[in-house]
Formats: sequence, structure tokens, C-alpha cells
Amino acid sequence: MTEIAANTRPLSGTPPALEAPPGATDCHIHLYLPGYEAQPGGPPIPELATVEDYRQLQRWLSLERVVVTQSNAYQDDNRALLEALRQLGTEVARGVAVVTPDTAEQELEAWHALGVRGARIMNLPGGAMTTTDMPAIEPRVRAMGWHLMVQFNGRHLEQHLAALRRLESDYIIDHIGKFMDPVPADDARVDEILRLLDRGNAWFKVCAGYEASLEGGPHYPDVGAIARRVIEHAPERILWGSNWPHVGVSRDRYPNDAEQLDVLLEWASPAVRHRILVDNPATLYGFGTS
Repeated sequence: MTEIAANTRPLSGTPPALEAPPGATDCHIHLYLPGYEAQPGGPPIPELATVEDYRQLQRWLSLERVVVTQSNAYQDDNRALLEALRQLGTEVARGVAVVTPDTAEQELEAWHALGVRGARIMNLPGGAMTTTDMPAIEPRVRAMGWHLMVQFNGRHLEQHLAALRRLESDYIIDHIGKFMDPVPADDARVDEILRLLDRGNAWFKVCAGYEASLEGGPHYPDVGAIARRVIEHAPERILWGSNWPHVGVSRDRYPNDAEQLDVLLEWASPAVRHRILVDNPATLYGFGTS
């Protein structure tokens, strides 16, 4: 078994300037639990990130609810995700798993009982299921009342538009569209994202600006311009995620987690921030319902 380091990431610090409201939800984190190894096709796991680690981060940022996203390291082995959901509990946690065309219906039902509400689609290196797999996966997700979490390089949006327009289930455009490198906010591809949101089943996640930004934090003005335009256009379809524990980022570039929340101070008004942090995730993930 490969030896994995214990967590040495900062889990506390100066509180964010943004006072998170009750029910505030982090809609994108990953967990790496002891006893679960990386699978072939995925990146290695250099460092653990446990449920207790994340609970410390929640206390720092005053967050209450969380959506755990299946890590690329685990590919389609969802056991660590399911164990994390068991530890967190359905009152405060939901999950996004990797669903394959062959995942048994009984498994999907068992995952649903633990809080899984979405399937991950990843058109970047390490992704287990891509938009090519969506036609086989989407009907299964729709039957469960789940959504798809879709990530791709926004500069290549035209390659995915037809597939996205065919989706009948809800889906998330992840990571601020993940434009690598960022484009101007009035770019035609941002126009297309707004049109997708207007169709009524797309959501847009503000998350991990540091991954694509060329101008850097704490304000990420290049990706922030895109985020502000989309937030203003469809505030009822926006989610926020920390992307903790920022896998693959070297310690000298490791983002400050309080600053990842504070971007919303510049990108959204107080009323819209409440929608992003509380109301929208409650609607999509069913927090407060059985």
C-alpha cells in the first residue's frame, strides 16, 4: 500500500470578511480517507484530507453544509465518497459520484440513501467519465432525480454545446466555466453559457478561480469578470464551492480558503450571496427535505 502523508494544510486562520449565513453550503470539496488508494487512470493522492479535517475548515469559514465530489484519484471507485457521506450524515452533506453506464440500479438507490445527488462528468485529464459518456449516463441520473456536474475547458465550449443542449436533467457548468486561459466577459462563449442557463436546467458554479486565473488572487479579476456577468444574469442558478483541499497546488501557491469565500463580496450583492450560499444549493440538493 502506498504511504500517504497526513494533512499539513492550513485548516484555520483569520476569519473571512464575509459572514456566512445559517445554512451556508460549500458545493465542491474532495476528501481522501485513510485506507482508500488511488485507482489506475487517476492522479496520485499525495496527502490525506479527512472528514475531521474538513470540519475544522467549516468552523473556520462558518459553513454548515457540504457537497463532496468524487475525486479523480478514485476514478469510478466511490467507496471513499460513500464512507465520507456516512460520517458526515444526510442532514448536512450530499455527494456527487462517478456513475458509469453499467452502475447497477441497486447501487444508485443505496447511494441515494446516503446523500448522492449527482454524477461527475470531467473532460479534463484524469476524468473517469466524459461528455462522450453522457448519453448513456444522463437517463439513469434523471431517473434518480439527480444532476450532472460537468467540467471542461470553456475555451472548447463549442465541442460540448450540442451534448449540453440535449440534456433533460439538471446539470452544473463547473469551475466558472474553467476558461484556460480566461476570456473577456463579453466573449461569445460566455454568451452561450448565458443561453444555456436561460433554458432552465443549467447551473453555474463559482469555484476555484485560482486554477484558471492569470492575474491571481485574492480577487482573480480576469475570471471574476466572467463570474460577475453570469451571476448578474442568473442569480437563481449560481452555486459556490471552495474546491478544498486544492489538490495539485504547490504549497507556495496554495490559496487562502477565507479568500476563496470572500470573492463573493465583490462578485455578488448581499441578497444574491444568500441565494448562492443557501437557497440555490438547498433547491438543487434537497437540503431540509428527506
